[in-house]
Amino acid sequence: MSPLLLLLLSLLLGLLLWIFILGGRTRRPEEPPLIKGWIPFMGKALEFGKDAHQFLEEHKRKYGDVFTVLIAGKYMTFIMDPLLYPSVIKQGRQLDFHEFTDKVAPRTFGYPPVLGSTFPGLWEQVKRSFQLLQGDHLLPLTESMMGNLMLVFRQDQLDGDGGWRRGGLYDFCSSVMFEATFLTIYGKPAGGGRHRGMDVLRKDFNKFDDMFPFLIAQIPIWLLGRTKAVRQKLISYFLPQQMQQWSNTSQFIRRRAELFEQHDQLKDADKAAHHFAILWASVGNTLPATFWATYFLLSQPEALEAVRQEVLDVLRDGGVDFSPGRDVILSKEQLDRLIFLESAINESLRLSSASMNIRVAQEDFALRLDNERSVGVRKGDVIALYPQSLHLDPDIYEDPQTFRFDRFVQDGREKTDFSKDGQKLRYYLMPFGSGSSMCPGRYFAVNEIKQFICLLLLYFHLQLEDGQNRPGPDSSRAGLGILLPSSDVRFRYRQRTV
Repeated sequence: MSPLLLLLLSLLLGLLLWIFILGGRTRRPEEPPLIKGWIPFMGKALEFGKDAHQFLEEHKRKYGDVFTVLIAGKYMTFIMDPLLYPSVIKQGRQLDFHEFTDKVAPRTFGYPPVLGSTFPGLWEQVKRSFQLLQGDHLLPLTESMMGNLMLVFRQDQLDGDGGWRRGGLYDFCSSVMFEATFLTIYGKPAGGGRHRGMDVLRKDFNKFDDMFPFLIAQIPIWLLGRTKAVRQKLISYFLPQQMQQWSNTSQFIRRRAELFEQHDQLKDADKAAHHFAILWASVGNTLPATFWATYFLLSQPEALEAVRQEVLDVLRDGGVDFSPGRDVILSKEQLDRLIFLESAINESLRLSSASMNIRVAQEDFALRLDNERSVGVRKGDVIALYPQSLHLDPDIYEDPQTFRFDRFVQDGREKTDFSKDGQKLRYYLMPFGSGSSMCPGRYFAVNEIKQFICLLLLYFHLQLEDGQNRPGPDSSRAGLGILLPSSDVRFRYRQRTV
């Protein structure tokens, strides 16, 4: 780098620092403690990105349960006491989630914003379409997913070879769940069966997913190498003329396609980008969640055996004597009865989720926290809940870093009674968000993880290979949902004969 360029950069940084010091925000008397850091605009972004949980816990000890931090140009007020969560979640008029999503999601996935006058009524119709992932609509989705999981397992894994096979556990879970979910949501090719090139599609998806944290942080896509080209390739997979040839498409996707056709201003590429966004929403967090639930069960053979026996008992109660030579079907009602499996999944979500629940202040106002306290927030500020701090709180969960598959079971039923400081918590497990920002596909996601684990435990002997430490979470996705493992885990498996 030339001396002149270095001089210019130094002058620019000095100017930014001068602007930041003289024109930066100062705390008002009614506002929470303000932490700005010394880097203009960036503030504490680097420290937060390195380890969000540790960063927030350290600041909680220093500043209390409520404080504001400058992170990448945004002033974010963190509410750290879970007893105060209801006050934020119920605040609908002055705190909004959709302003954030309508700005960030279109830039991330490559479609035009749908809020506003350009596409009248489309946003509300799209929101209503998510009801097709819930309630009675789960029944056909559950049946379809079961059939597609069996299809993938039968053709790829259940080939009669009784020998041990080895592989990476994340790659295995990801491969099966990605394809089965795709078939369930989007349907099958014209001739039935399975889509060609699914491995290539998944590899391209992983390339995009690696860049997802940067896109959500609103880093321009042209700075991210070939990410734009990869995204365009993924979008092209969902062009209307191609999707029209698929069969057994879910009602959810059919309804969205109908809505998009009603708006002539939407180009085919825009419609395809919306469908691509649903692919990410369907598997972006479900794949790592499936891995963690499977990994934790495999790491505790007694837990694995207890869950497998529960599945066999539920089948037997339904008049089915399981045999590895026959396909099995578990209904939604049977899946709902698997309380130990659901507890194990919830426990793995508790240990692996690092989502951030955010709302944007629509005006300057005093946010009431409880009967005694309120704090001032400014228009445009982000109000954030970070449930990982709740999930790892030893006052709520005894020995919080330990996986206990039955932690969410009490007296043969789901345990919902958790407390802090002697008060019962309304929100004690929050991997799917909260209030208006809660994931609309959460019931389908848990169902398909249950189905995958049921089939895995029924049809295979499974073992982690020796000499491996527990994989750490990849903190680069902190705030975005389920953390990926920092490395894959070696395991081996073979078909059961009885």
